[in-house]
Amino acid sequence: MLRSGMSAVPVDVETDRQPPMALPLGHFLVGLALLVVGALVGALDAVGVVPGLGRLAHVHLLVAGWVCVTIMGAMTQFVPVWSNVPLYSRRLATAQLWLVTAGVGGMAVAFALGALPWVHALGGLAVLGFWTFVYGLGRTLLAARPWDVTERHFAVALACFAVVPTLGFALAMDYTVPVFGGLPVGRADVVAAHVTLAVFGVVCTTVVGALYQLATMFTQTELHGVDTTLRRVEEVGYPVGVLALATGRLLGSAPLGRAGGVLVVVTLAGFAVVLARRLVETEVEYNPMLARYAVAAVALGAWTVATGRAWLADPLADATLLGSTPHLLVFGVVGFVVTGTLYHVVPFVVWVHRYSDRLGFEPVPMVDDLYDDRLATADFWVVLVGASGLVVVEALELPSLVTAVAGALATLGFALFAVNLALVVRRHSPHSVPDILLSRPETGGSTGDTTDEGAPSTGTTR
Repeated sequence: MLRSGMSAVPVDVETDRQPPMALPLGHFLVGLALLVVGALVGALDAVGVVPGLGRLAHVHLLVAGWVCVTIMGAMTQFVPVWSNVPLYSRRLATAQLWLVTAGVGGMAVAFALGALPWVHALGGLAVLGFWTFVYGLGRTLLAARPWDVTERHFAVALACFAVVPTLGFALAMDYTVPVFGGLPVGRADVVAAHVTLAVFGVVCTTVVGALYQLATMFTQTELHGVDTTLRRVEEVGYPVGVLALATGRLLGSAPLGRAGGVLVVVTLAGFAVVLARRLVETEVEYNPMLARYAVAAVALGAWTVATGRAWLADPLADATLLGSTPHLLVFGVVGFVVTGTLYHVVPFVVWVHRYSDRLGFEPVPMVDDLYDDRLATADFWVVLVGASGLVVVEALELPSLVTAVAGALATLGFALFAVNLALVVRRHSPHSVPDILLSRPETGGSTGDTTDEGAPSTGTTR
């Protein structure tokens, strides 16, 4: 039975430019594992169980791990689809996943155990993996001309993807070698710039760029009126704002940081309006994707209001590097956008490979029938309650036990989400999970560097 609000059969599917199924799904599955582990580390750290730098392990597993690995997989799938160009290299796309996974996972272990001399050695693998991704995706994106709004956002994000690991590696080296001694900038300044470019330059830029297409496509609406004006302002003002905010923090310049912060907050507030208008104007009934986008729109609007006041007062403060309510941004905005998007992308990729050729010849399930409705509803509410609890803890400075409970709820919700999507792959994929993760030749995951025949799309064409 088809659920309301999602197309029964994807339209305008092009398969001649798409990467093999193993590439994006491998990234998504690894990202889900890093999400669960990262959330668990955060909950344990809240009650003092993690012996070393648990907070850094938690942050790197979630941001550099879950979010960035998922973005890498999504771009590997989305850029060839949307730009209608072949993926530059399948081998590089496979290598990037395991380099980043080994590097980020190793860094997290080193942080958690307090083995700081190992951070830069293991972090070097992550740097190499991110640079591999930038090169391969950059070459893919360069083949597309002219760039549209999504592609321009992705290009900005790729530039930040190249810079952020470089700064991170310098910070890791500084644990054993005085890298910043004698330089006009100190470690704290580089940390601030590193965090700013990672979250606002890489993650938020990718999220905004993708949503310009995904939010219109899946609400079956178009930008019009004030949407177009807000998009034009955001497209210029947001990257300039991120650069100014990061530079101001690096140089310790409050006026420059304040100007950049204002641009970031104002343009993201405008985008929140655009996203909300798409969701209000849609005639499509809500599904797991749109429900999560709705949470993200509300969370983004609330975050801009709270953060605007904090950054006007002090854009350089360590406590407000991610705004006045970091969990609202990381979980409320980024988390719900990523989980909502994956509730479409993963089942669709699997559906195309397993069932699309059978359509019209025998009964086949619809895309939405591949995941479990009950688990999707459960993980939505459990994550929402847990994330809301973390936001309240930040605002009211409640005891660490409350943080642990809220973190445990969020971890449980993300675990349910991961299980639901893993079951989609296990039950319906034509290839096993080990084959996907290992990118064996029979899955099409590691053969052929410049051609990508017979693989799925996300159901979008230019």
